Amino acid sequence: MTTLVAGPDLAAGLVLFALAPAVLAALISACITWQSMPLLQRYALARPNARSSHRIPTPQGAGIAVVAATLLVAACWAAWTYGAIPLPLIVSAVLIATVGLVDDIRPLPVLLRLVLQAGAVAAVVFTTPETLRIVPAVPLALERGLILLAGIWFVNLVNFMDGLDLMTVAEVVPVTAALGLFGWYGDLSPSAALLATALCGAMLGFVPFNKPVAKVFLGDVGSLPIGLLLGWCLLELAWHGQPAAALLLPAYYLSDSTITLFRRIARREPFWSAHRTHFYQRATDNGFTVKQVTAEVFALNLVLALLAVVSVRAGSMPVTIVSLFAGAAAVAFVLRRFARPQAS
Repeated sequence: MTTLVAGPDLAAGLVLFALAPAVLAALISACITWQSMPLLQRYALARPNARSSHRIPTPQGAGIAVVAATLLVAACWAAWTYGAIPLPLIVSAVLIATVGLVDDIRPLPVLLRLVLQAGAVAAVVFTTPETLRIVPAVPLALERGLILLAGIWFVNLVNFMDGLDLMTVAEVVPVTAALGLFGWYGDLSPSAALLATALCGAMLGFVPFNKPVAKVFLGDVGSLPIGLLLGWCLLELAWHGQPAAALLLPAYYLSDSTITLFRRIARREPFWSAHRTHFYQRATDNGFTVKQVTAEVFALNLVLALLAVVSVRAGSMPVTIVSLFAGAAAVAFVLRRFARPQAS
């Protein structure tokens, strides 16, 4: 009888312990956001322009709260339990957040931003143990160089896609929740799973302030380091033998931003400048409300997360291939919907 009672109690305790970093990060994120809003209103006001999705001046920079809560909880929890979050990752996240903060207040030259971002990503990529490989047949220098380019692009695409209320929440929460689940089952390193759990909680703490109509935006100080932290977690998943899942989880963001980039390059547009031609932005021009767009993106990401979990837990190449094709079809369906005018 004692065993029957102790079993569920132990399981419940383990679940609560696993969720505690998310709850703590959510509370810290919400508190810092609430306390910082008067300061952001004064010094970091985003005024609407032709390329904006908002219509009234809105403070930006609440990403300070999200990133601070994530790093604080993850670093302290890791030190208390089993180890540490890699120091180069923490330093790089702080550096890239500082670049974003300065850019939120006073825009920096594009080249300078890119160089600083590249330095932050390189510090993470090239301090990783050489034993961690995705494709061992490829020379290490080439693989790390490609990862560096992919990392720079991922940091920027998260920034580019942060253009609607709750948009980044709709992306990050399902992805980080799935990463936390992978950590629970041992398919991801404990440090990456912990960081993802804390980031998930911190984003949830930001929700009350960013739901339509948003009272505050993340700003570059949030979207850039979030891209770095999320990208590192996905890279850890790929290093642990799950590259398909690492592609499935961010598939919508990757597809929307990359297709848009190549389309702008083909049209010889200044692809580095602000614009309103992403699929999710075109959706609002085609009759979708902000709530509809973010709800569909959130639902799509739940589907992608489910497919990633299935592919990892099945451990079967045919299942993985089917999951990849199903994910591609789901993403294509949503992109097509966003690109077409909604029926009256």
